[in-house]
Amino acid sequence: MTSNAVVLPAYNDVSACAVQPWPVQHQALAPDTLRYSARCRQLEELGGDCYAFIALPGDRLALFIADASGKGLPAAVSVAGVESSLRTAIAFAGDDAAAVVDVINRQLYACSEAGGYATLFLGVFDQATGTLHYVNAGHNPPLLVRRDGTITLLDAAGLPAGMFPDSTYAEVMVQLKPGDLVVAYTDGVTEATDADGEELGLERVARVAAESLEQHPDRVAQRIFDTMDEFSIGQQRDDATVLVLRVN
Repeated sequence: MTSNAVVLPAYNDVSACAVQPWPVQHQALAPDTLRYSARCRQLEELGGDCYAFIALPGDRLALFIADASGKGLPAAVSVAGVESSLRTAIAFAGDDAAAVVDVINRQLYACSEAGGYATLFLGVFDQATGTLHYVNAGHNPPLLVRRDGTITLLDAAGLPAGMFPDSTYAEVMVQLKPGDLVVAYTDGVTEATDADGEELGLERVARVAAESLEQHPDRVAQRIFDTMDEFSIGQQRDDATVLVLRVN
């Protein structure tokens, strides 16, 4: 497999959000220890899922995924505000993930309709140390698939953004090693249902991720979507997004 390695300048980013129709796929050049990819498929023309990859100074990369409550235009407006807040906050707070999420929370609470909120996961990977600092604000726990096949969940440690103005968020650190895979997703993936109403579930997604450990992130994301479509017989009922990062 050929390398796509290059060091990105500060604040270059790749993102996809609610206003973009399917197919939404971005494969960009990354720091030389990383490969990453993501796919987003909306249920309607507008949707509530969002993801972003943002290169930070000092060979650090921010990875972000969010899922706004509701569907259609209201969800699209909410998640567009989330992404806007992310870009503003990260320009000032940089790699302080907790501070960035705090800004997103306050902005979403101030601007969204009553009851509106978004679950989100923000991680910052440091190429020099191999560490991932992350905040999970009520989001489905991303999978950390180790090279030896061990799977860890990057669990939620905070409330969804926009629920309360004074919510606090704690940053967690995990050490990543070459061959490790991080897979984040929205509930449109795990809650896809078959003809009998059974959900795809996290276990099946984890199995596909583990079986795809050696593959390019783009292929990992595609395999998860293929599994979801086969399970649900192509009957999508919610926006679905998969984000994948692999340490080389």
